[in-house]
Amino acid sequence: MENQNQRNLILAVVLSALLLFGWDAGVRYFYPNAGKTKPVASASPAASPSGAAKPTREGGLTSATDIAEEARDIKTILADPGRIAIAAPGLTGSLNPVGGVVDDLVTVRHTAAIDPASGPQRIFSPAGTPAQHYAQFGWVGAAGTVPGPQTLWTAPAGAKLTPQTPVTLSWTNPTGATFTLTYKIDADYMVTVEQGVTNAGTAPLTIEPVAQLNRTNKTAALDSFNVHAGPFGAFDEVVDFGTDYDDISETGKVTKDARTDWVGFTDVYWMSTLIPEGKVPASADFRTPGRDIYLANLFYPESTVAPGQSLTRSTRLFAGAKEIKVLDRYEADGIPKFSLAIDWGWFRWFERPLFMLLDALFKAVGNFGVAIILMTLIVRGIMFPIAQKQFASMAAMRAIQPKMKAIQERYKDDKPKQQEEIMALYKKEGVNPLAGCLPIFLQIPVFFALYKVLILAVEMRHQPFALWIKDLSAPDPLHVLNLFGLLDFTPPSFLGIGVLAILLGITMWLQFKLQPAQMDPVQQQVFALMPWMMMFIMAPFAAGLLIYWITSNLLTIAQQKYLYSKHPQLKEQAAKDAADAKRAREQAK
Repeated sequence: MENQNQRNLILAVVLSALLLFGWDAGVRYFYPNAGKTKPVASASPAASPSGAAKPTREGGLTSATDIAEEARDIKTILADPGRIAIAAPGLTGSLNPVGGVVDDLVTVRHTAAIDPASGPQRIFSPAGTPAQHYAQFGWVGAAGTVPGPQTLWTAPAGAKLTPQTPVTLSWTNPTGATFTLTYKIDADYMVTVEQGVTNAGTAPLTIEPVAQLNRTNKTAALDSFNVHAGPFGAFDEVVDFGTDYDDISETGKVTKDARTDWVGFTDVYWMSTLIPEGKVPASADFRTPGRDIYLANLFYPESTVAPGQSLTRSTRLFAGAKEIKVLDRYEADGIPKFSLAIDWGWFRWFERPLFMLLDALFKAVGNFGVAIILMTLIVRGIMFPIAQKQFASMAAMRAIQPKMKAIQERYKDDKPKQQEEIMALYKKEGVNPLAGCLPIFLQIPVFFALYKVLILAVEMRHQPFALWIKDLSAPDPLHVLNLFGLLDFTPPSFLGIGVLAILLGITMWLQFKLQPAQMDPVQQQVFALMPWMMMFIMAPFAAGLLIYWITSNLLTIAQQKYLYSKHPQLKEQAAKDAADAKRAREQAK
């Protein structure tokens, strides 16, 4: 009975690990085209082939040609003296007075790469650049009566958008109606745009205020089964991650019928969203004109502005990093479900508290790697009483082994009766055969929660630990196959065995060595192979996750040694079991 339970436990742990952590890596290796958009019928035959490059986890241009072209285009376009500067604590950039477009935004708090010399992370890029991504606000109405995408708006002399100085652009149509776009920016990543119209003419003016996000999927992050990247939004206070770029490409248009709370595009760490004013119902859809371009549209109801009357619609634009506390603050200010723009999944009830613990530890010690180690100590400390019960249960199980073997021998030809008698023995002796499994199952949610936090939280992006570990959210950069960086090539992810993966395998092997030897040769072989199998499975994952597991293994080893000292009968039985298992294997040969 015990052997059967152990065999089932081993199988469950291995299959769970493969399912939770091996699936995504396997899909990316065997299906490298997964997550890429299909070409649409309206796409130009001359569309750039670089759009088909495999997306990365963080997103961004992947073609060397596109990267070089982007740098040239940005330098040329942003040199235009007519642009209106943006300077805020969270974002800097500029507005284009042609069309009143918000098309140049970079983050102040996040760099494009680990090296600070890489410059700030770019969020928006002007139309026509390889990384095109921008927001535009306007109106739908009769031709000539409303400003268009190429309208040159009038800006005040010396205008500069800061948290203290809003900027208002204006344009007057031939009938005397004046349109205004007033931009305000806060200290983080929110731009508020007030779309105003005052009808000084003699006839009513019928208009429909609209806002639009325009982006290329060349810069899209990898859309995987456990982290969504692509079109998304909140509709009737339900966050919808169900639409991807392929859906839009296949149909040309995806309409959201529910009331729109916010809508836009997300990558793993960054997003751009349009948030309508709460008192006015708004609708949204996603479209594509082809050529790797995708649109998120926000529509207000059509309105008629009588002569001498005015109409204003206020739309917020979020464009920046998905910092957890910033999103929480915006949600508290009235944006429904905004904190769920981070794709936490089903276990957010546990992942969010884990992040808050890590963040508090990080603020205390100043190093996320040390914070992960301290968190592991806390988790293992909380579970130590359970581990003591596990060892007590193991001791009790060992004590009744002779009785169990007698039952198995007596009823070897009557399995139902054997099972009944064994269960009666457990009840009589007060033994729970599954008690030893509890610590393992309790660690699974902690492990999975840390995995999600490391791959989702921008706060952990580019956070160093020590020595060669410069980014805890990325895999270990030192690999055996390239002699730890001496050879100039990067092994494929499934062969990228690094220092941390080797340490993981060694600590797991040492941990299993302290476990009682298995009489079943097959089980013993599984225990012998599991550390090295998990070394290969875990090698491509975030360095912070491996540091957690290595620390947990070392604490388990210390804990086992301590508890063996408290339960000497277990140590003696383990030595006896090892000798018996060795004899059994030799006899099997």
